[in-house]
Amino acid sequence: MSDSIRFILNGEDITLSSLRPTETLLDFLRLKRRLTGTKEGCAEGDCGACTVLVGRLIDGGLHYESVNACIRFVGSLHATHVVTVEHLAAQNGTLHPVQQAMVDCHGSQCGFCTPGFIMSLYGLWLSTENPSRAQIEKSLQGNLCRCTGYEPIVKAAEQVSQKRPSALFDPLERTRADIIARLWAMQGGDTITITEGEDRLIVPGSVSALAQVLADEPKATVVAGSTDVGLWVTKQMRRLNPVVFINHLADLQKISVEDDGLSIGAGVTYSRAFAAISEKIPAFAGLINRIGGEQVRNMGTIGGNIANGSPIGDSPPPLIALGATVRLRSTAGTRSLLLEDFFIDYGKQDRHPGEFVEGIFVPYPAVDTHFAVYKISKRRDEDISAACGAFLLALDDAGNVADIRIAFGGMAATPKRARTVEAELIGKPWTEATVTAARNAFDADYKPLTDWRATAEYRQLTAKNLLIRFYLETVGAPQELKRFEVLA
Repeated sequence: MSDSIRFILNGEDITLSSLRPTETLLDFLRLKRRLTGTKEGCAEGDCGACTVLVGRLIDGGLHYESVNACIRFVGSLHATHVVTVEHLAAQNGTLHPVQQAMVDCHGSQCGFCTPGFIMSLYGLWLSTENPSRAQIEKSLQGNLCRCTGYEPIVKAAEQVSQKRPSALFDPLERTRADIIARLWAMQGGDTITITEGEDRLIVPGSVSALAQVLADEPKATVVAGSTDVGLWVTKQMRRLNPVVFINHLADLQKISVEDDGLSIGAGVTYSRAFAAISEKIPAFAGLINRIGGEQVRNMGTIGGNIANGSPIGDSPPPLIALGATVRLRSTAGTRSLLLEDFFIDYGKQDRHPGEFVEGIFVPYPAVDTHFAVYKISKRRDEDISAACGAFLLALDDAGNVADIRIAFGGMAATPKRARTVEAELIGKPWTEATVTAARNAFDADYKPLTDWRATAEYRQLTAKNLLIRFYLETVGAPQELKRFEVLA
């Protein structure tokens, strides 16, 4: 057992044996370390003003990712390297090339959002030598600028990608070997428990230890990426106790590409899952590009999106349509069930006390099937779904519907299949007349609510129209109706 969290902040080793479980990285940086380059804007992971980089060891290598410090808990940082904008400048005070490019291209006006943009561009600069414009725009999805517009910022990214100095100039490249050695020394199999008054945070040393912790504390809050739980604290001011952090557990971060599908650990982030999903299920990967911004995708996990049971979670509809199964684990062992059966009612899942989501298995759509996912939101990027629909269609040799699976989020208390609509279509010819007639069956499957994202009437009409769109795409619709592009 251990009683302290250890990580590296810029170049300094940090050891914390006194820590509230819900203390955010942003508060730690600004209030306790006076690193005020990291700004607070939205406090919910939307604006990107608080962006920092977090480096961690993955498969023996050191990988840096942009994250939102406002919703990242300090308790999740064990054995990581946190990098703020203050760390970028060279030793002689010269601006980093990313910073200098923002100056040269006039990418900063009021300056409040600039540190966050710098850190997002820095993360891209570290990972991609010659990014395309699409890759640049994707890296900036989670950053909001209200002054200059994005064109000069994109130009700064293009400029810096063309002029890469020697590795000795960059502070992270220069110290990479040293940081790796220091992070290795911080790792271990001990479970960390920190008590602060009546509050406790727990960092299990293994998946087996996690199972035992939840057996002892079945009402504990499990935190993987904190992209949802973080808002419980920053917006709802909820007190969580105890909090169990699992984002460091390597056994939950495995992706296995199998003959018949993808096996994805519950701790795998959207960003890490993207390559495998884009290769095997490209329509699903297109949806991932619209889940939050890059910072959220670097933190958020598919397993967490399932475990929290939100009726508007983006990943359950396509997973249900694909026939995914979820694997649950506890000290009693493991069990698997269809994901569609995991969701029982609003806020209620088929999960026994002490059980946690260990992973999911996603079957590949057959080569002769049609699969599509549609997210409807007020903004294209970084927005919550009003509705999210997924369709998987198999036709027989005569052009009749052999099988169809339709699942929607945002239309009911849980992600849910449109079984009445499916029944209206199966066995019938896949024609415009058949599809048009089946639209009315949505009224029997869903009774959506009205909220600030959309009215009930809008959601119901959208679901009906998406069925028409899916039909048009499967029979060769014009290019403007095609599914959104998958960006690397």
